[in-house]
Amino acid sequence: MQDEPTPDELIKAVADFLRNEIAPAIKGHNAFKLRVGINALDLVTRQLTLAQAADATEAARLKQLLGTDGSLIELNRALSEKIATGEVDLQTPGLADHLWQTTMDKLAVDQPNYASYKRELGDTSRS
Repeated sequence: MQDEPTPDELIKAVADFLRNEIAPAIKGHNAFKLRVGINALDLVTRQLTLAQAADATEAARLKQLLGTDGSLIELNRALSEKIATGEVDLQTPGLADHLWQTTMDKLAVDQPNYASYKRELGDTSRS
């Protein structure tokens, strides 16, 4: 284990520096490319801080839903096959909730500023 700062803290610091110190001075196409780079750093930071826990809870839901064990990739393949063959569908207890939570967890990493995602975070009727 390394001492602080952690990798996600380092990446966030670089992104913040680029966003706050460098970006205001850059114009035109280079400003666009800089924003793309900053967004990539922000995405990596979210992946480092959120994805592992989301993957673990997704795997746990899949294990319960499918009644089997395996890696996340194996479990998702098994679910896909069961959906494709009609063995499970949206009437299967737990499937719709699993798909919804998986989507929300992925959006938290990939697109946390997406308007529909933010709206759904405020909607407590699904909880």
